[in-house]
Amino acid sequence: MPARSRPAPAMPFWMIALLGLLTAIGPLATDMYLPAFPVMDRELVGGHAGSSQVTLAAWFAGLAVGQFSMGPISDRLGRRVPLLGGLVFFIIGSVGCALAGGFGLFCLCRFIAALGGAACAVIPRAIVRDVATGAVGARIMSQLMLVFGVMPILAPSLGSLVLSFGHWRWIFWIAVGYGVLGLVTVIASLPDTMPPERRIAFSPTGMISRYAGLVREPVFMSSALINSFSSFVMFAYITSAPMVFEHLLGFTPGQFGVFFGLNAGVFIACAQVNGRLVHHIDLSRLLDYGILAIVMAACACLVLSLTGVAGPAHPLLVCVLVGCITGSLGFIGPNATVLAFTHHGHQAGSASALMGTIQFSLAAGSGFILGHVTFRSPTPLAVVVMGGVCCTVACNIWRHASARRARATPAR
Repeated sequence: MPARSRPAPAMPFWMIALLGLLTAIGPLATDMYLPAFPVMDRELVGGHAGSSQVTLAAWFAGLAVGQFSMGPISDRLGRRVPLLGGLVFFIIGSVGCALAGGFGLFCLCRFIAALGGAACAVIPRAIVRDVATGAVGARIMSQLMLVFGVMPILAPSLGSLVLSFGHWRWIFWIAVGYGVLGLVTVIASLPDTMPPERRIAFSPTGMISRYAGLVREPVFMSSALINSFSSFVMFAYITSAPMVFEHLLGFTPGQFGVFFGLNAGVFIACAQVNGRLVHHIDLSRLLDYGILAIVMAACACLVLSLTGVAGPAHPLLVCVLVGCITGSLGFIGPNATVLAFTHHGHQAGSASALMGTIQFSLAAGSGFILGHVTFRSPTPLAVVVMGGVCCTVACNIWRHASARRARATPAR
């Protein structure tokens, strides 16, 4: 079949690597400073435990506002200028976080940094959609999703490493350096992938109309929600991992780090296998297989946790179950993202922005839920993961029903 032949490269490897590094800014800045919360509570708010959680809320608020507005801006101005502006905002906000002496100023700077970081979440996906669709687009998206999925897993360990050598403010100076590196590289090498003739005039009413159209489009919304609920599951694991593996299962920090690394390796391997399979298996079918796999893994995790089999007595079993869940995610996010963009190449920026807003909102929701429960077994994690998986299944059923209706409707 011609469609399954070896594809011509749609994007050079250096460009994919650059977009991956830019995509990493969001999850890196979200999670790298989490280990510093206790010392930040002492230094910024005089020891009031839990206050640093507000800084995370400020970050997510900035991401939501930034992504919602960045999509239409990039559809109007092209990809390069908004990306450069976003990097500048991220650098300024990160400098402010590194220097801030008060809690209110720190929250404001986190919000500013998030406004800029939103560009690095939205625009790389839009660039991929500008240059590639179908199997080629899914392969590139798998590589970007690889970075997006692995970085939240590794970032807390990187933050702990920084804290073992220096002050918590070093984390934000590292973020500044990362942003400067991205800014210089984009200026020197990244072209604008959206030609002027394809750009859409910007207006508030036009922006609202485009978002309303996307929300009403079932193929986009069902696929975007599948991708977002996969992030919900991933962040549920990230949020609860210290409680489950260190406090409940008794892992030492070293053992916990080894498990995190191995689990990241599982996700990496599955995402790369997905990138290979998209040239031989239909995207929709491959997504179905990934959802089937996570349903089986989540059901096993829930049943074995409720019965007490998966727990402190069998820590290896818990590790295997969690690995199966995160591995399955490598087959869901990339394919759902490409399917969501299928009919929206002309407004890929807006589509990417809306997807990112939903994605980060749901991801923050899983962290909020698990941050308010007590862990006496892995059951709370298993229940929240199962909830996210059930929502994923429901959205996939909606996606298939919408596709059947579209095929049954005669063309006008």
